[in-house]
Amino acid sequence: MLDIQVCEQGFDPWHELATFQQHPDFAAGKSGANAVFVGTMRDFNEGDTVQAMTLEHYPAMTTRQLQTLVQETVTRFRLDHVLLRHRVGAIRPGDPIVLVAVWSAHRAAGFDACRQIMETLKHNAPFWKRETLSDGSLRWVERNTAG
Repeated sequence: MLDIQVCEQGFDPWHELATFQQHPDFAAGKSGANAVFVGTMRDFNEGDTVQAMTLEHYPAMTTRQLQTLVQETVTRFRLDHVLLRHRVGAIRPGDPIVLVAVWSAHRAAGFDACRQIMETLKHNAPFWKRETLSDGSLRWVERNTAG
């Protein structure tokens, strides 16, 4: 089962996980491992204090790219399930931005797949970040931080 959503509203990653696992298509005994990554907004970047961030995207392009990314990772690592949530819109420090959860037969595949999804998403997904700095100025983020 794959569940990929881009969210304009905030989300609780742990509620999302619990809800996903209650779905009738979720096979509870099928997987031996579950790896989870939750990314939150930090209040600094490039040596500056960041008060807020706006994430923009082109919905059709973003959805298509996320689906392709997840499907390639499912095939490569033989995943049983994938849950992916990514925020867009106005975000504040401490807010969850991304949730990647994978279920697999073994932990090595789970860890590797979760990292693969996150790193590919971070560097290739079509999201654009605009930060509001502590002095009120705005700037576009030109590159993502290294993993």
